[in-house]
Amino acid sequence: MKKKTPKKDRIYVCHTYYHVYVTCLKELTLPKEMRGRGTLVLSTLSNDFGNLKERAEKSGIFEEVLLFEEKREDRFPQLARYHKDRENLLVNLAARMVFTKLYGKLQQPYVPVDFRDYRDIYVFCDSDPIGYYLNWKKIPYHALEDGLDCICYYDTARYDNRGHFKLKAFLASLNLIFIQNGYSKYCMDMEVNNTSILKYPCPKYIEQPREVLVRRLTREDKERILALFLQDLDRLKEQLATGEHHEKKVLILSEPLCSLPVRKKLFTDLVETYGKGAQVLIKPHPRDVLDYRALFPGCIVLDKMFPMEILNFLEGVSFDRVVSVYTVTDSIHFAKEKIFLGDDFMDRYEKPEEHRFNEQIED
Repeated sequence: MKKKTPKKDRIYVCHTYYHVYVTCLKELTLPKEMRGRGTLVLSTLSNDFGNLKERAEKSGIFEEVLLFEEKREDRFPQLARYHKDRENLLVNLAARMVFTKLYGKLQQPYVPVDFRDYRDIYVFCDSDPIGYYLNWKKIPYHALEDGLDCICYYDTARYDNRGHFKLKAFLASLNLIFIQNGYSKYCMDMEVNNTSILKYPCPKYIEQPREVLVRRLTREDKERILALFLQDLDRLKEQLATGEHHEKKVLILSEPLCSLPVRKKLFTDLVETYGKGAQVLIKPHPRDVLDYRALFPGCIVLDKMFPMEILNFLEGVSFDRVVSVYTVTDSIHFAKEKIFLGDDFMDRYEKPEEHRFNEQIED
């Protein structure tokens, strides 16, 4: 009789730098005897991770680091027919059932690992193809909130399934269709930062405040995270300590909002409104393609390839003000004042229905 290979401990599927940051928090706050046994999977679906794979391997935080060439559905032309609206709920649902299984199956050649080899699978953004794949393979997994408190501002599961949500959620619980964020059959639970602020609770939500994990880190843990994400730490410190008006620092967080012309106008307004008499630093979102260096030559544009939360770990660094449109600022400790602008601000730049997503969800 063939001996079964012992299962590996855990694996994390990450789509963004922030996901990798949270994964580091989870790994470094485990009991010491359990650390260093996790596998990190970097999905290239929406981010260029550069040489993060090599740096993560050298960090000693993970046992193995893999790349996953996850594919969007537009890479498979045969899927388009299942999105055609046939103006009949049941017929549309039948097409969606076929789509759900086929989309998962089509990912198979690109999956870099046998997920059945792991005791625990953690997935950020199970709305991406990996969610369809794991449900097609009938592999249980844990989901994790994409961004800090992001469901509070944009509940994608309910927004994407407006109309007859309860029926769709029931079908998802049978694995006939797929719904992300805790509604699929093979999602065992979903870790969120704060359940009390969510208008639409899901039975699978479990609360894991990310700030609790941060407080458990030692100075050595923080240094390891800094070394993982920042390739030129000395240059960053020099940028923050020198330059005109460096005694008063304002950090503006960019996001891939709206069209590029509108985004250009929006961030020009932010710099003019909040940057007078201050040293303005812009932290571009990793997926933001606007050229902030060309647009704002008088500002310091930071490297986009790290999560802004790790600025908390830089000793002696402080900002007078941090300005954000939608990035939740609760996790920021390096600023004296935090300004979160939100929907009312965005109403000035585009139609409300283009960003007020939760207000369009039917109860």
